[in-house]
Amino acid sequence: MKEKVVLAYSGGLDTTAIIPWLKENFDYEVICCCVDCGQGEELDGLNERAKLSGASKLYIEDIVDDFCDNYIVPCVQAHAVYENKYLLGTSMARPAIAKKLVEIARKEGASAICHGATGKGNDQIRFELGIKALAPDLKIIAPWRMTDIWTMNSREEEIEYCKQHGINLPFDASHSYSRDRNLWHISHEGLELEDPSLEPNYDNLLVLGVTPQNAPDEGEYVTMTFEKGVPKSINGEEMKVSDIIRKLNELGGKHGIGICDIVENRVVGMKSRGVYETPGGTILYEAHQQLEELVLDRATYEMKEEMGNKLSQIVYEGKWFTPLREAVQAFIESTQEYVTGEVKFNLYKGNIIKAGTTSPYSLYSESLASFTTGDLYDHHDADGFINLFGLPLKVRAMKMQEVVKNQK
Repeated sequence: MKEKVVLAYSGGLDTTAIIPWLKENFDYEVICCCVDCGQGEELDGLNERAKLSGASKLYIEDIVDDFCDNYIVPCVQAHAVYENKYLLGTSMARPAIAKKLVEIARKEGASAICHGATGKGNDQIRFELGIKALAPDLKIIAPWRMTDIWTMNSREEEIEYCKQHGINLPFDASHSYSRDRNLWHISHEGLELEDPSLEPNYDNLLVLGVTPQNAPDEGEYVTMTFEKGVPKSINGEEMKVSDIIRKLNELGGKHGIGICDIVENRVVGMKSRGVYETPGGTILYEAHQQLEELVLDRATYEMKEEMGNKLSQIVYEGKWFTPLREAVQAFIESTQEYVTGEVKFNLYKGNIIKAGTTSPYSLYSESLASFTTGDLYDHHDADGFINLFGLPLKVRAMKMQEVVKNQK
C-alpha cells in the first residue's frame, strides 16, 4: 500500500496543483482536508475539484463553533491585538486547522501532512509549529520551500502543469488580490497594496462591507450582553458565539466598521502590507473592553493589558500549543469572573460610539466620582497622599539644587 499524505486543501490553484505534484514526486496517496472556519461559498465544488485533480478522498471538516469558542473568545477576552491594529483573524485559525489536520492524519494512518503556504509568510510557521506540537512523528511537506522539485513560480506555470496532467480547471492566469477568509475576517494582499505609498482601491477590494464614506447617514444602536467575558446576546436575542459574530459582521459591514490598512512585521523578518476587514470582531473587541473598563480594578487592568499583548505575540507566531499560551490564557480567564453586564453603542460611519454600560459588578461609584463630597472621600486626605506620592520628585529636585549650588 502507498503511504498517505494529508493535504491542507483550500480548493485554490496552489493546493490543486499540489495534488498531482505529490503523486508524481512522492508516489503518495493524497487525502485532501478542507477545514471550514467559515469561508462560505469558497467551499462550493471542492469535492469534484479534488477528485478531478487526483485526490483519493476529501474531508470537509466544519470547525466553526470550535474556532469561535476555543480560539476567538480567548483572544477577545485578552484584547489580543498584534501591533495595535491586527485582530489576528488568520493567526487564530491556523492552530485550529493544524489540530484538525493531525486528527485526519491519525484517522487515515497518514505518514505526512502537506500545506501550500509560501516560504515568505507566517502561515508556514503556524501550521508547522502546530503539527510539531501535536504530532512530532509526522513528516511535514512544504512544496514552496522545495525549490529543487517545486519549479512552478507563477499561476501560468501551475495552470500549464495541471493541463499536462489532464486537469482542466476553472482558473485563469489573471492576477488578483491574495485573500484569506474565515468567519472572523478577510485579509487582502497584493496588487496596489504591495506599494505602501498607494491608497487601497476599496471599490474593488472590500468584500464584507463598505467604507465609512459609503455607510448610511443614520447610525444604528446595538445592545450586547456578556457573561464572564463571553458574548451572549445582541439586542435581547441570545445566540451562540458564531451567530453573534455573523450578526456583528452584518452590522459592522453595513456601517463601515473594522477596515484596517497595516504594514506589519512578519515573523520571518520582513514587513508586509495588507488590508484586513474585521467588522464584527472590531465591534466585539470594543464592546468587551467597554465592559472591562467598568469592572476591572486598575492593577488588574494594567497587568491584563500586558498579558493581552503577550498573547497576541504568541498567537501571531504560531505558538498556540505551548505551556506559555496556556498560562497566559489561565490568567486572562481569571480576570473574566465578573466581566458580566450590558453594553450599548451606536454604529455610525466607521465609529463605535458608547451609549451606556451597566454591570452588577461595576466598580464605579457615583458618590465617589462626583464633584460633591462623599462619605468615603475626604479632600484633606489628598494632602498627605500627594506629599508621599511626590516625595521622590521633591527629594531629587532638592539634591539637584544642592549640586548646582556647590558647582558655583
